[in-house]
Amino acid sequence: MSFDLGSLGAGGFIIAVLLVLSALSLALIIIKTAQLWSARSGVARRDAALSDWAGGRKEQAHTAVAAGKSPADRVMAYGMSALQKGLKGPALTTELLRRGNEEFARMNTMIRLLELIAMISPLLGLLGTVLGMIQSFQALEMAQGAANASVLAGGIWQALLTTAVGLLVAIPAAVGATLLSARAESAAQMIENSVGRLLLVEENPEAV
Repeated sequence: MSFDLGSLGAGGFIIAVLLVLSALSLALIIIKTAQLWSARSGVARRDAALSDWAGGRKEQAHTAVAAGKSPADRVMAYGMSALQKGLKGPALTTELLRRGNEEFARMNTMIRLLELIAMISPLLGLLGTVLGMIQSFQALEMAQGAANASVLAGGIWQALLTTAVGLLVAIPAAVGATLLSARAESAAQMIENSVGRLLLVEENPEAV
């Protein structure tokens, strides 16, 4: 089956918009996947670093965690550095919370845009279908009942095409947004867990 966007009237413009959204969606999924690929890494390294910290090898522990690439590594490394400088109590907890929130916000960047694409694509497709159906029935009215049935059917399938394209754009975007959001939330939980364990070990080294 072949068609050109120019033959679809208003639906052709909507399909063009949907194709742009599809390309944008794919680009966002690739970018965010690359960004979040290592977001949950370094669990074993952090466990070993906590053991070193509890054993008094604090500089070694800090060096190991600072070499990590995950958000939990970065926040935990700051916590170790701050503790070594004597920062403790509510001030340290507040700063660790702020840094954790910043990491989570950074991980969620552009996921909202992906969710927006997933939400509006079916609506744009439906809009194209409605406009196409209006055009088809206008043509039928102008023909005063003498319209060729095949021409009318062709106009209807062209109108329905926009809904299909809208769904094809929305489904991958929705799946990508859900999976990426879940990974970001999991990484955020790792930040909270790592920081909590660090503060606990600092108060009670035997808690490792």
